[in-house]
Amino acid sequence: MRDELDLQYFRQCLLSRALVLEEGRSSQAEAARAVELDQTRVGRLSRMDAMQQQAVAQAAERQAEAERQRIGTALKRLDRGEYGYCLLCDEPIAEGRLRVDPSILICIDCARAAER
Repeated sequence: MRDELDLQYFRQCLLSRALVLEEGRSSQAEAARAVELDQTRVGRLSRMDAMQQQAVAQAAERQAEAERQRIGTALKRLDRGEYGYCLLCDEPIAEGRLRVDPSILICIDCARAAER
């Protein structure tokens, strides 16, 4: 367990972010719904614009779902006393990195290696 980390602070950050994501879920679902096919009601360009907005909303929902999963994993790791350690190399994750994104699961070295 990382005694030098303020685990309560990170728990609160994770729970707050999870709440924000949950509150935004219904509006994202509405924006990502299917586009009307009725050409008599919506012009071609308006429909194309709606389809583009739908694609953006669907991508945002996928990102939000991935973040919800990371937050869930981070909260479980907090409960098990594993929070703040890299999933790949088991080295401590820098506190500054955790403050930027408390749901981060890997250290900067492993993140850089994964990008190569």
